[in-house]
Amino acid sequence: MRSYRRRLPSASQITHRLATTTATMALHPPEDGAKLIFAPSGSPGAQAFGLNTPSQAAQFLKAEREGGLRRNHLNPTSPIAQFHDWFRTATESGVSHPETCTLSTAQLPSGRVSARMVYMKELDAQGFVIYSNFGTSGKARDLFGTADGSSIGNAWASLVFWWEPLERQVRVEGRAVRLTAAESQVYFDTRVRGSRIGAWSSQQSAFLRPKAEIDGDDGRAQLEGWVKEAESRFEGTEQIPVPDFWGGLRIVPERVEFWQGRQNRLHDRFVYDRVHGDGSEHAQGEASWTLNRLSP
Repeated sequence: MRSYRRRLPSASQITHRLATTTATMALHPPEDGAKLIFAPSGSPGAQAFGLNTPSQAAQFLKAEREGGLRRNHLNPTSPIAQFHDWFRTATESGVSHPETCTLSTAQLPSGRVSARMVYMKELDAQGFVIYSNFGTSGKARDLFGTADGSSIGNAWASLVFWWEPLERQVRVEGRAVRLTAAESQVYFDTRVRGSRIGAWSSQQSAFLRPKAEIDGDDGRAQLEGWVKEAESRFEGTEQIPVPDFWGGLRIVPERVEFWQGRQNRLHDRFVYDRVHGDGSEHAQGEASWTLNRLSP
């Protein structure tokens, strides 16, 4: 397979292209040619020169004819029920993979934040469930800490869902709690065999070292070697146990925001905040929710 690497234009080439483009001008054209991207990308004339010249940002108009999002459109008591309703709408509207979301975590004591795209696999009355590696991954480091103390563990995490065709997003903030091995096994058994072998094989986020004896290897051979070891370990059996370092993670929400795009960036935003029985942030038991509109 041929390796392909796109060559970026030089600063002088970019400046020349901007100067010779007669199409719609950028809202904030570069003065020195140092910037390679201006968003949003726009005019066909600029694209003919291989340059994405910005135009005015598109307006969010889908909710305008209905008068936007109103408080009485939302479930008055439960963000879980409200999310379920919006998720069903996204699915029925043909949104591609509406379960896709960004999971963000923060390492302590450094405060360094990391994010990655994941699939929400389950929604229940307690919260939002994803599945992943929690042994060597960056999310495990952030959430549960490390043996050397470089990360002390921070259970707070957030999810963001973005459904562009509906001009909607949902933001979830809460605490992460591991599912039991028995609960994780139920989902693990639904995965194709190759994915179950892959869960055992990959030391997620570990550096892969190239093998000098294999010409052109960039580290992939080490991963493939781990896969062969796992395949050998479970040869002849279909009942593969879930690894102890892998499984489900439930984000138990403390705050859930529902966002509907509106014209002129005057978006509709409503937020549910959990209220615990005794007023304590970490109180146990049944919780109620407040619902408030936020300024965009």
